[in-house]
Amino acid sequence: MIPINALQSTAEELMAKAAIEIPRDYLTGLEKLADTESGELSAFVIRAMLDNYKAAEEDRRAMCGDTGVPRWYVKIGNEAQIEGGPIALETALRRATARATHNVPLRPNRVHPLWRTDHDNNVGMNAPEIEYSFHPDADWVDLITVHKGGLFGSDYRMLFPGDGIDGIKRFYLDTLIGFGKRGLACQPAIVGVGLGGSKDTTMVLGKQAACLRPVGSHHPDPKIAALEDELREIGNTIGMGAMGFMGSSMVVDCQIEVGYCHTGGMPMSVHMFCLSSRRAVARIHADGSATYRADPMWFTDYMRRTTVDWETPQAEAAE
Repeated sequence: MIPINALQSTAEELMAKAAIEIPRDYLTGLEKLADTESGELSAFVIRAMLDNYKAAEEDRRAMCGDTGVPRWYVKIGNEAQIEGGPIALETALRRATARATHNVPLRPNRVHPLWRTDHDNNVGMNAPEIEYSFHPDADWVDLITVHKGGLFGSDYRMLFPGDGIDGIKRFYLDTLIGFGKRGLACQPAIVGVGLGGSKDTTMVLGKQAACLRPVGSHHPDPKIAALEDELREIGNTIGMGAMGFMGSSMVVDCQIEVGYCHTGGMPMSVHMFCLSSRRAVARIHADGSATYRADPMWFTDYMRRTTVDWETPQAEAAE
């Protein structure tokens, strides 16, 4: 049985890691853009941000004054047993969020939408968000925290089957140009695209694609993977670079996730993560020990299954 104190202590450590330590995959992508950026001012901004990331790790301070809105993604193995059950788990994550807000510290960004009141700890009604997924034949729990920018950087449109790939590209470019001109995102950023599902599902898929896929990963469907590469490339040809300055580095990477949708429509969402791509991951094993890693490993074959019943793929069965 996984001890609840192990889950909470690991969650607190993850909150600090996400706020302070930039994931290596994102840093590598940003360093490549710094070398290829065509705009002088944009290149200067990227290099300044890389210097800031190093300073944040050395000083153990959050790399951005706006630490976003902390949220949790939890993957539970089918055989995992949690001390106190799911209620205790949610309490531990809320406590970890509150403690980290004061100890890291994080900016207490969460307020009531109407009265603007808050508890000075990023915890309140439906805050922090906690999303769940599950995994077969496992007795561990994966905790992933993401400190997502909480204002803009997301858009949605209901496309139709006849719009096709050209319609996807059009909405994608419309969104990126709008974000850049109006200052609605901090770029370069990882861009997540949700295709299909219901209206709410496509928003969830797009945000998860932006926040939970490492830079350089590809969708297992080769046609979708090719579209990811194409969208990344055309996103960097619209004349915008870092923080909206002229340049060629708006997109560090583009990730697409897909869900089956109504036959008459093709809902689509576009999300930009943040210039400070804040995420941290740990697996808590049955004995309470924790293993930290960079890849959230959220989108598994099980997550993307298309059949009614689950059949373990040969590659996964051999592990």
